[in-house]
Amino acid sequence: MARIQWKSCRTLGLFVGLFILYLCIRVQNYEHKAFIFLPTTHPNEVWEFVADFSNMKYLNPTIIDFDIVEEKGNYGHWKYSTKYSEKLSHWPYLPNHAIAHFDIQGDSKTHVYYINSTHRTCLFMGIYCLNASSEFKFTNSNSSNGAVCEEFVQYQCPSLLSEFCKREVVFQRKSIMNNLRKKFAERKH
Repeated sequence: MARIQWKSCRTLGLFVGLFILYLCIRVQNYEHKAFIFLPTTHPNEVWEFVADFSNMKYLNPTIIDFDIVEEKGNYGHWKYSTKYSEKLSHWPYLPNHAIAHFDIQGDSKTHVYYINSTHRTCLFMGIYCLNASSEFKFTNSNSSNGAVCEEFVQYQCPSLLSEFCKREVVFQRKSIMNNLRKKFAERKH
Protein backbone atom coordinates (compact mmCIF):
# COMPACT_ATOMS: atom_id res chain seq x y z
CA MET A 1 0.00 0.00 0.00
CA ALA A 2 2.83 2.42 0.87
CA ARG A 3 4.44 1.63 -2.46
CA ILE A 4 1.24 2.63 -4.33
CA GLN A 5 1.05 5.91 -2.36
CA TRP A 6 4.70 6.64 -3.14
CA LYS A 7 4.13 6.04 -6.88
CA SER A 8 0.99 8.21 -6.79
CA CYS A 9 2.86 11.04 -5.03
CA ARG A 10 5.75 10.76 -7.45
CA THR A 11 3.42 10.76 -10.46
CA LEU A 12 1.51 13.75 -9.07
CA GLY A 13 4.79 15.57 -8.40
CA LEU A 14 5.93 14.85 -11.95
CA PHE A 15 2.69 16.23 -13.41
CA VAL A 16 2.84 19.33 -11.18
CA GLY A 17 6.49 19.86 -12.19
CA LEU A 18 5.66 19.50 -15.88
CA PHE A 19 2.71 21.89 -15.51
CA ILE A 20 4.94 24.51 -13.85
CA LEU A 21 7.55 24.02 -16.59
CA TYR A 22 4.80 24.46 -19.18
CA LEU A 23 3.74 27.73 -17.51
CA CYS A 24 7.36 28.88 -17.52
CA ILE A 25 7.89 28.34 -21.23
CA ARG A 26 4.36 28.89 -22.61
CA VAL A 27 4.49 32.10 -24.60
CA GLN A 28 1.74 34.69 -24.89
CA ASN A 29 1.59 37.89 -26.93
CA TYR A 30 1.44 41.31 -25.28
CA GLU A 31 1.28 44.91 -26.49
CA HIS A 32 2.63 48.27 -25.38
CA LYS A 33 2.10 51.78 -26.74
CA ALA A 34 4.33 54.79 -26.14
CA PHE A 35 3.91 58.42 -27.21
CA ILE A 36 5.77 61.74 -26.94
CA PHE A 37 5.46 65.18 -28.48
CA LEU A 38 8.62 67.10 -29.32
CA PRO A 39 7.87 70.80 -29.82
CA THR A 40 9.59 72.80 -32.58
CA THR A 41 11.08 69.64 -34.04
CA HIS A 42 10.40 68.36 -37.54
CA PRO A 43 9.42 64.65 -37.55
CA ASN A 44 12.11 63.72 -40.08
CA GLU A 45 14.83 64.93 -37.65
CA VAL A 46 13.65 62.51 -34.98
CA TRP A 47 13.07 59.76 -37.55
CA GLU A 48 16.64 60.10 -38.91
CA PHE A 49 18.08 59.98 -35.38
CA VAL A 50 16.10 56.90 -34.31
CA ALA A 51 16.64 55.11 -37.64
CA ASP A 52 20.42 55.20 -37.10
CA PHE A 53 20.97 52.17 -34.84
CA SER A 54 24.24 53.62 -33.53
CA ASN A 55 22.06 56.11 -31.60
CA MET A 56 20.24 53.23 -29.87
CA LYS A 57 23.04 52.87 -27.31
CA TYR A 58 22.22 56.44 -26.22
CA LEU A 59 18.45 55.95 -26.35
CA ASN A 60 18.21 52.47 -24.80
CA PRO A 61 20.61 51.95 -21.86
CA THR A 62 20.18 48.17 -21.95
CA ILE A 63 22.00 47.76 -25.29
CA ILE A 64 25.59 46.61 -24.82
CA ASP A 65 26.85 46.22 -28.38
CA PHE A 66 25.68 45.74 -31.97
CA ASP A 67 26.80 44.92 -35.52
CA ILE A 68 25.02 45.88 -38.73
CA VAL A 69 24.96 42.67 -40.78
CA GLU A 70 23.06 43.80 -43.89
CA GLU A 71 21.99 47.11 -45.38
CA LYS A 72 20.28 48.26 -48.58
CA GLY A 73 18.08 50.98 -49.99
CA ASN A 74 18.07 54.76 -50.04
CA TYR A 75 16.89 57.69 -47.94
CA GLY A 76 13.20 57.18 -48.79
CA HIS A 77 13.20 53.43 -48.15
CA TRP A 78 16.05 51.83 -46.29
CA LYS A 79 16.39 48.35 -44.81
CA TYR A 80 19.01 46.92 -42.52
CA SER A 81 19.57 44.02 -40.15
CA THR A 82 21.56 44.11 -36.94
CA LYS A 83 22.72 41.69 -34.29
CA TYR A 84 22.79 43.21 -30.84
CA SER A 85 23.38 42.24 -27.24
CA GLU A 86 21.61 43.73 -24.27
CA LYS A 87 21.30 43.27 -20.55
CA LEU A 88 17.96 43.23 -18.83
CA SER A 89 17.30 46.34 -16.76
CA HIS A 90 15.69 44.42 -13.89
CA TRP A 91 18.05 41.44 -13.98
CA PRO A 92 21.33 42.48 -15.62
CA TYR A 93 22.98 39.10 -14.96
CA LEU A 94 21.11 37.51 -17.86
CA PRO A 95 22.33 38.97 -21.16
CA ASN A 96 20.37 38.27 -24.29
CA HIS A 97 21.23 38.42 -27.95
CA ALA A 98 18.93 39.48 -30.75
CA ILE A 99 18.74 39.86 -34.47
CA ALA A 100 16.54 42.66 -35.74
CA HIS A 101 15.34 43.64 -39.19
CA PHE A 102 14.44 47.30 -39.80
CA ASP A 103 12.32 48.72 -42.59
CA ILE A 104 12.59 52.51 -42.66
CA GLN A 105 10.32 54.61 -44.87
CA GLY A 106 9.62 58.30 -45.09
CA ASP A 107 7.46 60.57 -47.17
CA SER A 108 8.66 64.18 -47.26
CA LYS A 109 5.41 65.31 -48.92
CA THR A 110 3.08 64.02 -46.20
CA HIS A 111 5.69 64.31 -43.41
CA VAL A 112 4.93 60.79 -42.22
CA TYR A 113 7.91 58.61 -41.36
CA TYR A 114 8.03 54.98 -40.18
CA ILE A 115 10.49 52.60 -38.62
CA ASN A 116 9.09 49.07 -38.63
CA SER A 117 11.15 46.34 -37.03
CA THR A 118 11.05 42.70 -36.04
CA HIS A 119 13.28 41.27 -33.33
CA ARG A 120 14.17 37.71 -32.36
CA THR A 121 15.68 37.76 -28.88
CA CYS A 122 17.38 34.65 -27.52
CA LEU A 123 18.35 33.80 -23.95
CA PHE A 124 20.24 30.94 -22.34
CA MET A 125 22.88 30.68 -25.09
CA GLY A 126 20.25 30.82 -27.84
CA ILE A 127 18.12 27.98 -26.52
CA TYR A 128 15.03 30.05 -25.70
CA CYS A 129 13.95 32.71 -28.22
CA LEU A 130 11.09 35.20 -28.28
CA ASN A 131 9.76 37.48 -31.02
CA ALA A 132 8.77 41.14 -30.96
CA SER A 133 7.76 43.75 -33.51
CA SER A 134 7.56 47.51 -33.43
CA GLU A 135 5.97 50.25 -35.49
CA PHE A 136 7.49 53.64 -34.71
CA LYS A 137 5.67 56.50 -36.45
CA PHE A 138 6.80 60.13 -36.68
CA THR A 139 4.35 62.81 -37.88
CA ASN A 140 3.67 66.52 -37.69
CA SER A 141 1.38 67.73 -34.95
CA ASN A 142 -1.95 69.02 -36.28
CA SER A 143 -2.34 71.62 -33.55
CA SER A 144 1.18 73.01 -33.14
CA ASN A 145 4.67 72.97 -34.57
CA GLY A 146 6.40 69.80 -33.53
CA ALA A 147 6.85 66.07 -33.98
CA VAL A 148 4.50 63.41 -32.69
CA CYS A 149 6.34 60.14 -32.00
CA GLU A 150 4.22 57.03 -31.46
CA GLU A 151 5.41 53.49 -30.97
CA PHE A 152 3.36 50.31 -30.91
CA VAL A 153 5.22 47.22 -29.69
CA GLN A 154 4.01 43.62 -29.77
CA TYR A 155 6.12 41.16 -27.82
CA GLN A 156 6.13 37.57 -26.61
CA CYS A 157 6.72 36.52 -23.04
CA PRO A 158 6.28 33.37 -20.97
CA SER A 159 2.97 33.60 -19.09
CA LEU A 160 4.58 33.14 -15.71
CA LEU A 161 6.98 36.05 -16.33
CA SER A 162 4.48 38.47 -17.87
CA GLU A 163 4.92 41.14 -15.17
CA PHE A 164 8.71 40.93 -15.43
CA CYS A 165 8.53 41.28 -19.23
CA LYS A 166 6.10 44.18 -18.97
CA ARG A 167 8.44 46.03 -16.58
CA GLU A 168 11.33 45.42 -18.97
CA VAL A 169 9.43 46.68 -22.03
CA VAL A 170 8.07 49.71 -20.16
CA PHE A 171 11.56 50.56 -18.84
CA GLN A 172 13.10 50.40 -22.33
CA ARG A 173 10.31 52.33 -24.04
CA LYS A 174 10.29 55.05 -21.33
CA SER A 175 14.07 55.31 -21.58
CA ILE A 176 13.91 55.71 -25.34
CA MET A 177 11.17 58.35 -25.19
CA ASN A 178 12.80 60.27 -22.30
CA ASN A 179 16.19 60.23 -24.00
CA LEU A 180 14.61 61.43 -27.25
CA ARG A 181 12.95 64.26 -25.34
CA LYS A 182 16.27 65.13 -23.70
CA LYS A 183 18.22 64.95 -26.99
CA PHE A 184 15.88 67.27 -28.86
CA ALA A 185 15.44 69.65 -25.91
CA GLU A 186 19.25 70.02 -25.64
CA ARG A 187 19.47 70.73 -29.34
CA LYS A 188 17.07 73.67 -29.06
CA HIS A 189 19.14 75.46 -26.41
